[in-house]
Amino acid sequence: MISIAAENYDQIAGFGGDPWWIIAIKCVAIFVLLLLLTLFNIVFERKVVARMQHRVGPNRTGPMGWLQSLADGTKLMFKEDIIPKAADKVVYVLAPIVALIPAFLVLAVIPMGPEVSIFGETTRLQLTDLPVAVLFTLAIASVGVYGLMLAGWSSGSTYPLLGGLRSTAQVISYELVMGLSFVGVFLFAGTMSTSGIVAEQERMWYGIILLPSFIIYLISMVGETNRAPFDLPEAEGELVAGWGTEYSSFKYAMFFQAEYMNMVNVSAIATTLFLGGWMAPWPISAINDGMFNTGWWPLLWFLGKIILLMFLFIWLRGTLPRLRYDQFMHFCWKWLLPASLVWIVLVAAMRLAFNEGVERTEIFLYGGIAIAVMLVVSLLIPEKKEPEEPAEAAAEPEFDAYASGPHPVPPMPGQTFTHTRVPAATAASRTSDDSPDEESSRA
Repeated sequence: MISIAAENYDQIAGFGGDPWWIIAIKCVAIFVLLLLLTLFNIVFERKVVARMQHRVGPNRTGPMGWLQSLADGTKLMFKEDIIPKAADKVVYVLAPIVALIPAFLVLAVIPMGPEVSIFGETTRLQLTDLPVAVLFTLAIASVGVYGLMLAGWSSGSTYPLLGGLRSTAQVISYELVMGLSFVGVFLFAGTMSTSGIVAEQERMWYGIILLPSFIIYLISMVGETNRAPFDLPEAEGELVAGWGTEYSSFKYAMFFQAEYMNMVNVSAIATTLFLGGWMAPWPISAINDGMFNTGWWPLLWFLGKIILLMFLFIWLRGTLPRLRYDQFMHFCWKWLLPASLVWIVLVAAMRLAFNEGVERTEIFLYGGIAIAVMLVVSLLIPEKKEPEEPAEAAAEPEFDAYASGPHPVPPMPGQTFTHTRVPAATAASRTSDDSPDEESSRA
């Protein structure tokens, strides 16, 4: 126990000794940074999607339209706040608060740079760190989704309730996969401290070594934040606006802000765990013995990586259509989850081989041979043939679109719509409704 405690102390050394005013400056800086990134990302998304669709995008409010999101937020603050009559008012008001507050807490354990000097005090560009900081981020993300669930339940309407139920299933599914994608990082880094994980990536980013884990995390972070093509809880074509249907004014703005803050949070986690954190990319990091990895420069690399991942969010929204809900859950439980478990076993075996002194070239050689053998075996397995249909199939009955009433019904799969006819009841009603004057005028 003493050795474990000493090891944890080494992992989070340098924290806890800052004066109170430095801690206050860091808290305010994180708050302001999230607000500014939210305003920036909203306009950034609209401009990028407009460019993808050959449109102009925001260009009126502020220089080149960059103050459009500020104008939209101000408009929402002054709009009428409507509370539905059937809503549970207490929970209805608390839901956006529950969704927004956890979004401010994730960046508290994310390292944004090395030690710097602030008004003569040497401190790290990180509010605090924990021996289990990554698990802390998962816990905070789990709390935030309760806001969506409570919003759907408390609205007293059917569509918000369905959106809340979808949020529940979606978060349970994709948070599980997200947690499994972190296991490979823990095995290689030997710590769950965010600053320790960044320090272990000095030679090679884990996004390269653990590429499957990185890809799985990228997919799960899109599902975690309810972004297209995984925006099933707020599908406009099916649920009007999902859990947020009955919200307006500043409460809706709080949900909107929480969504974009969570996008920044999951991008910051991906940067910390897989993209080297605040460290500069390879060509720049090699200049003058890592001169650009000191001082305030790393903050620029950290923000640049976050914006790059935000562009990935926007790219997916402008490219992929929304999935069906069954496809969405099928993809998680039957593809991502088994792939994550298999990859964890391979990473554990690879890490054990490293600890036993096996060279990396041998591991990659034998691993490549094993993958090649599996591919060859999969190609040799014959495909399952579908049973042949009988030569003379039974004649299908003719489909009548008006068999069930005066309104036409579309055919079911396998039925053939041959012709259209006006039902007798409709024709009779039309004939009886015609007046003599109308008949004479038609003649």
